[in-house]
Amino acid sequence: MAHIASQRRQSADARAPTGCSGSAHLPWEEARSVASDVPDVLRTVDVPLAEALGATLAAPLTALVSIPGCDVSAMDGYAVAGRGPWTVVGQVLAGVQPPADSLRDGECLEVATGAPVPARAEAVLPYEAADRDGEMVSGPVSAPGRHIRRRGEACPKGTVLMPRGRRVSPAVIGLAAGAGHDTLAVTEPPRVRVAVTGDEVVPRGLPGSARVRDAVGPMLPGLIATAGGNHLGTQSVGDDPDRLTDALCTGEADVVTVCGASSFGPTDHLHTVLSRLGAETLVRGVACRPGHPQTLARMPGGRWVVGLPGNPFAALAGALTLLDPLLGKCAGRGPARNPWARIEGEVGPHPTDTRLVAVAGQGSSARSVGHDRPAALWGAAIADALAVVPPGWAGGPVELLPLPAGHPQHSSHDADGGFSPRG
Repeated sequence: MAHIASQRRQSADARAPTGCSGSAHLPWEEARSVASDVPDVLRTVDVPLAEALGATLAAPLTALVSIPGCDVSAMDGYAVAGRGPWTVVGQVLAGVQPPADSLRDGECLEVATGAPVPARAEAVLPYEAADRDGEMVSGPVSAPGRHIRRRGEACPKGTVLMPRGRRVSPAVIGLAAGAGHDTLAVTEPPRVRVAVTGDEVVPRGLPGSARVRDAVGPMLPGLIATAGGNHLGTQSVGDDPDRLTDALCTGEADVVTVCGASSFGPTDHLHTVLSRLGAETLVRGVACRPGHPQTLARMPGGRWVVGLPGNPFAALAGALTLLDPLLGKCAGRGPARNPWARIEGEVGPHPTDTRLVAVAGQGSSARSVGHDRPAALWGAAIADALAVVPPGWAGGPVELLPLPAGHPQHSSHDADGGFSPRG
């Protein structure tokens, strides 16, 4: 990974814009690929089904039993043998074993849906198709096997039902329960702490003159949960490099996300602190707008550091560029399957940088919603996604980064968005 990252930084040096204090702005696609390809160290835990919703399968989900476990009726009616009319010789309900003796030609057994059918039962004649007179039943002869679900028809025992890396949805929980599971092996979510820099940033209330209310800190927990992480807490470290050092080095976090301090101003201490701590920087600046000042680094002990811009919309762009794929990989999830769409409205490409544009829409097209200045989240709040507009874009479908809406279980990882796929 270090060698690959070094090559990427060297290749980006030639493309680095002037006035960046020697920084190498990686192309957006390349930076996101670095975050997606980090080596993962996954921790597996067994959790009850009731606690597994939204987690990621750490192992393939297999059927512990055959479904169904024996031949059962798919209808309420009569299990028949031979040609009719048939003599009713008994009744079997769901969960009750049928008589040990097989049916003989001309006999039938009254069965409920889900009830085991006896040996030699050729079909089930539904009540609505049957004519019963006392203990005699007549009706049309069904095709062999009609309305009988054979043992293992849905899946034999040992069948792999879901691959490793799949998100656990309500349907997956029901599938696991039906297949005999009481618990699931899932990947423990990566633990994430947030450090908000800036002496001018206030965490609550109305900001005074020359101050600004923190919008990034409150936004990140939902993004972290959607990406598969476990938010441990948010702390304010101001513009103090010593406090920033403590935030990077202390606690049990797997990932520390730093808001601000990733650029090259007099109070941007992140890179100095990382260098002093011996961290390996894989990404230092991304060629995208908004969101140039982004950082991805790994501490000597294996902890990841993601540096985001201080402006809220730029921080959102950075979180979807680096933090989301990093946490998805650390959570054991498969790669995101993002939708593609054509963009309507006045959207101009940048000659060298990728633009991330707030858009809304359904189907195969989306429209720019505007209000997307780096310091404001207005556009993002009314948008469905950020459109990835590549440098020099001349039209055509572009990738969309879906924006989380509501419950954090909703995610682009292993799920299709509300737009049409590319093409």
